Amino acid sequence: MTGTEFRFFLSCDINLPVTFRVERLEGNLPPAKSSDPETDSAPEERRAELFVECALYIDGAPFGLPTRTRLESAGPSYCWSELITLSTKYRDLTAHSQLALTVWDVSRGKEEELIGGATILLFNRKKQLKTGKQKLRLWLGKEADGSFPTTSPGKVPRHERGELERLEKLVNKYERGQILHVDWLDRITFKAMEQIRERESSKNGNSKLYLIVDFSGFEHRVVFQESGANFLLPSPIASTNEIVNVWDPEMGKINPSEHKQLKLARSLTRGIIDRDLKPSSNERKSIQRILKYPPTRSLSGDERQLLWKFRFSLMSEKRALTKFLRCVEWSDIQEAKQALELMHKWETIDVCDALELLSPVFESEEVRAYAVSVLERADDEELQCYLLQLVQALRFERSDKSRLSHFLVQRALHNIELASFLRWYVAVELHDPAYAKRFYCTYEILEENMMKLTAGVNGDQDGFKLWHGLVRQTELTAQLCSIMRDVRNVRGNTQKKIEKLRQLLSGLLSELTYFEEAIPSPLAPGVLIVGIVPAESSIFKSALHPLRLTFRTENGESCKIIFKKGDDIRQDQLVVQMVWLMDRLLKLENLDLHLTPYKVLATGQDEGMLEFIPSRSLAQILSEHRSITSYLQKFHPDEHGPFGITATCLETFIKSCAGYSVITYILGIGDRHLDNLLLRDDGRLFHVDFGFILGKDPKPFPPPMKLCKEMVEAMGGAESQYYTRFKSYCCEAYNILRKSSNLILNLFHLMAGSNIPDIASDPEKGILKLQEKFRLDLDDEACIHFFQDLINESVSALFPQMVETIHRWAQYWR
Repeated sequence: MTGTEFRFFLSCDINLPVTFRVERLEGNLPPAKSSDPETDSAPEERRAELFVECALYIDGAPFGLPTRTRLESAGPSYCWSELITLSTKYRDLTAHSQLALTVWDVSRGKEEELIGGATILLFNRKKQLKTGKQKLRLWLGKEADGSFPTTSPGKVPRHERGELERLEKLVNKYERGQILHVDWLDRITFKAMEQIRERESSKNGNSKLYLIVDFSGFEHRVVFQESGANFLLPSPIASTNEIVNVWDPEMGKINPSEHKQLKLARSLTRGIIDRDLKPSSNERKSIQRILKYPPTRSLSGDERQLLWKFRFSLMSEKRALTKFLRCVEWSDIQEAKQALELMHKWETIDVCDALELLSPVFESEEVRAYAVSVLERADDEELQCYLLQLVQALRFERSDKSRLSHFLVQRALHNIELASFLRWYVAVELHDPAYAKRFYCTYEILEENMMKLTAGVNGDQDGFKLWHGLVRQTELTAQLCSIMRDVRNVRGNTQKKIEKLRQLLSGLLSELTYFEEAIPSPLAPGVLIVGIVPAESSIFKSALHPLRLTFRTENGESCKIIFKKGDDIRQDQLVVQMVWLMDRLLKLENLDLHLTPYKVLATGQDEGMLEFIPSRSLAQILSEHRSITSYLQKFHPDEHGPFGITATCLETFIKSCAGYSVITYILGIGDRHLDNLLLRDDGRLFHVDFGFILGKDPKPFPPPMKLCKEMVEAMGGAESQYYTRFKSYCCEAYNILRKSSNLILNLFHLMAGSNIPDIASDPEKGILKLQEKFRLDLDDEACIHFFQDLINESVSALFPQMVETIHRWAQYWR
């Protein structure tokens, strides 16, 4: 429905009984009257037994018999939550229909004691049926009055309404879907509302009673109209300047003439004619323009019609299949059948396009099964690049045991790395209540099939041992969580916590120093770890106290990992996966930018492992060595080299700066500072801590490129030949990654249903921001100029300027 449409039902057409729910009572009951008037004792604590009497009044007269709720005595918050269905139907209501609600107490035994009553009109002043929760103020000691106008209106008078009433009105709109749901913002808002409610309650002392009633809702709004003639006549325009609402019953409906024309144009009998149709020169240009659209762009009616018309001539164009399937009317059985027949005869699509067919846009099981058949052509290394997204795509399948689920399991059975990562990706999603059953089903299929493997299929181990090794990974992470709890409880500085860690590993948890059986490393399942080295294990000095552990491997080497608890690293996992993928795409084009895609694995909603890369932050380097150049001179001195550094080391630094500048720009990485920019001894720079992506940034006015002045100075300044080479690498990398924009967009689209914070908050907006960064409207040459201007703007912001905007950008790095 567009913003200009108003869809509605007429009340005279609704042949359903009037239904509403009596929810609860809010506020404190008045003190009970003493049963013995001669006693002067204080009022006893009230244990009331309440019921609500509901009566319908039409034009001020009672209509039908009153209805009562059950007795409720569980105070002080009396909650009935009882559905009331009246004998009267919506079509019988008039514009002045009212509901009179009276609360009675029968705890005194002899006679019913009146608590209070309130009356509410069923239609608002716009003649629309009220829906959702209604908060009615009770008139204490007064029975609800059904006359018109009533003397016991439940609506709070306008002059008495405060902030709480305004917020409750907005909540009502929110629950009816009239306000957009944004999970992270909703949680903050409702928490703030609860504080406001408590503050107002303490201020007013709960002196008033409110009854909460929830009216039934419909798919569209219900507008009052009596049976027969249309009574919604406009008011006399001559005597008033009010805007008159004129309801058009045909608004939002399909134009029958256009629909008929569309059906004739796409009639299957035209298939014989369409087979020989060839597009004209202009039509071919239009089709080529459509085929270049990113996967996030939807097609217009004319564009869909054009692709359908020339579907037969497009079958040799593999890029056209995904666009063709978007223009199919899947509700038309015959049209869908023909589309599926053509799909199997079409030129085989690339794996990138197969990922698009697994997005939530395509619901047909046959289409999704075809996408899986294309994925079967990918080798294990390529499949591992997309495994995280393929697991998320299970959310969009029509059944728990889908073709995609079985495909992932079958490929995992013959590759221990795929099996380990698949198990972890699925296990983490078991915490999602909406899809826990589906992911658990995949987990069971993997376990069942792996246990059936016999020795020899995967090396010397049988399936049981392989699965047991993967389960031991979970047991290991559970023990590490336990260690972290003990270490955090230690009072004192970081050194005391490190001593406690080593004491635990050498004493109570000494079994962690020598495993009974080797375990596949969660970060690199091809490597078998046999124990932790206590003397080389430590703790980072930060709020969460992450562990830095050194593991011995089966072949006598060691590997270092960081274990975090209390931090959701699923977003870091996604970003590092993208860095790894982009590094692979660049290397396929013979451009190695010396990136550092360190391994990251989320093992839970708030825990995970990261590969430890020996390095130092730029903040630490600048504090000790004053400049990046001085630091690199320490490890790679060369009197005859540029700036006293070996040419190889400087080239490595320049390339890595270029690679991460492009990647952080495309992914919209925010919150960059000198503490999360790290430098390795060989000159490779890399980024860590990706708490903000897709354009989000806690700092105001972030520069377009994340490039600090110390990095530019290490290249010899903005006028040096090395800085020019840096810009050249940036532009080359940007154009290479633009060629794979569809792949990256498809991968992010598959993450739309995930619980990753910066995607879950607004998936559509995030993906559109990502799409904008690729500048698909420009050719390669124009993009070089665009990106060079972008670099120049960002670098200019790092040096003294008198322009206010540039000054603000400079503040970003302070």
